[in-house]
Amino acid sequence: LRELISNASDAINKIKFDSLSNEEKLEDNKDWSIRVTPDKEGGTLTISDNGIGMSKDEVIDHLGTVAKSGTRAFLDAVRAKNESSTTPGLIGQFGVGFYSAFMVADAVTVLTRPAGGPALGTKWVSDGQGSFTVESCVKATRGTDVILQMKDDAKEFLDPWRVRQLVKKFSDFIEHPVVMAVEKEVDGKKEIADETLNARKAIWLRSKSDITPAEYEEFYKQIAHDPDPPAKVLHFSIEGKTEFKSLLFIPAHRPMTFDYEEPKAGLRLYAQRVLIMDRCEAVLPLYLRFVKGVVDSADLPLNVSREILQQNPHLDMIQKTVVRNVLSGLEELKKNEFETYQKFYGGLGAVLKEGITRDWTNREKVADLLLFESVNAEPGTVVSLAEYVDKMPAGQEEILYLTGEAVEPLRHSPYLESFRAKGQDVLLMTDPVDEFAFPGFEYKGKKFRAADRGEVTGADDDISADVKEKFAGLLNAMKESLPDVADVRLTKRLTDSAACLVADGAAMTAHMERLLRKFGEKVEKTKRVLEVNPDNPAVMALRDLFTNTPADPRVTSFSRLLFDQAVIAEGSKVSDPVEFGKRLNEIMASAIRKE
Repeated sequence: LRELISNASDAINKIKFDSLSNEEKLEDNKDWSIRVTPDKEGGTLTISDNGIGMSKDEVIDHLGTVAKSGTRAFLDAVRAKNESSTTPGLIGQFGVGFYSAFMVADAVTVLTRPAGGPALGTKWVSDGQGSFTVESCVKATRGTDVILQMKDDAKEFLDPWRVRQLVKKFSDFIEHPVVMAVEKEVDGKKEIADETLNARKAIWLRSKSDITPAEYEEFYKQIAHDPDPPAKVLHFSIEGKTEFKSLLFIPAHRPMTFDYEEPKAGLRLYAQRVLIMDRCEAVLPLYLRFVKGVVDSADLPLNVSREILQQNPHLDMIQKTVVRNVLSGLEELKKNEFETYQKFYGGLGAVLKEGITRDWTNREKVADLLLFESVNAEPGTVVSLAEYVDKMPAGQEEILYLTGEAVEPLRHSPYLESFRAKGQDVLLMTDPVDEFAFPGFEYKGKKFRAADRGEVTGADDDISADVKEKFAGLLNAMKESLPDVADVRLTKRLTDSAACLVADGAAMTAHMERLLRKFGEKVEKTKRVLEVNPDNPAVMALRDLFTNTPADPRVTSFSRLLFDQAVIAEGSKVSDPVEFGKRLNEIMASAIRKE
């Protein structure tokens, strides 16, 4: 139906073009329209136009060869005459598109005639199996009727509601009215009246100066199913080797229907008002899947079904232009309307972050758009990466970050203690994508470093040989009593807390393990390094206990207690909560007895 309506629209545009030099061809038939007539009783669906029509020779030429395109031949003829400046916008593929009718029809009849009188009519009939008949006929009006004898399994397309639905979806913005006679109730009586099925108003083809904010908003709500206005409208045209028009919308918030894990992105792709693909992934990368809108281009070669676009450099150019405009639009929103941007980012920032891993060309531009809470910022306020780097104190060479499920627990994490003491800020990240996006990433020459990794500078700096010697025996005893850890060592990472667990080398962090398990992955538990603070009173007391009585069972019990505390501090669960409680109770009882 889409193809046949497109062909009908072309036929009208052709006669309008021809009439510029020969008005007699119009035959006083200028009420341009495309009529769709479903006939349930006869089992036919007819698409009629009052366009240019075809002669008998043209019918044989155009319909006798499957891949022959009358539209293409017409355009070539026009260009040969150097009249391309006034070439009409043509969208059909008459041969290829026309033959799609046989997907639903057992037979197709075409009644057509050009200007010049009823006797010039031609009747073409085929069952689509390779043969056809052509004969002269009388046709009262100029134009073409395509009559489909519908297959039994395609009778649903004879229901007016189904026709209306298809026209609305695929041909809503066709320039000429698509009409259908429908039964309506007027003053209690049933009457047959024409109904125009398409809106015809392709807003993206109009000049920006002629469009009101209310019209933009109405169109956005129509295609995005969002009751609220968009945060930003991006309306632009590209001319030159690749020509297309685009109207894009950045939402003000995460729409209720938005799915973070939605596997498809894409904009509506039109070829001069005709919907080709509802969601064309080739023109919009997945990390920008929150953007809604349309791209309209006539430069794209399409396959027979028009559902799969051929690999084409035009698509690459369109995507690059779309991405550039979207990222620039977001940057403008961030710069000029920060509160609006922050609201958008609160709902969709996690999706935008995916660009760090998906778009190597624009990853730094994406990074410029990111916002984070941080240790040194007031709760609820955010900083950009540029602001963070500008405020880095002398001597800090890396961008520090800490990942977890929620910001508030991260603020109280023991991993932050030494950084606070040095006046260094740490970004607090709570989106699942953070664990995958930032390891190995560099921003303005600064590498990202996780605060809970063992190789963070300062872990065991400035610990004297004397202190290491005093704790050597205890550390060995703790390793033996704690099979769950890869190593036990001293650290200057901590200023208040007694102990913490860190991922060593390239091992997974605890947060990464929890995320993968949440995603259903089978992950073996990684042994992490237990770092203990030699200046903490509890650790010093445990060292004294071990020095005086190495075989005291409390050495093992308290070592396990330090490990369990570190497990809780990293956001994980202790393996045996009952035993953990018993150890705490023993300490309470001992302290009370001493009083």
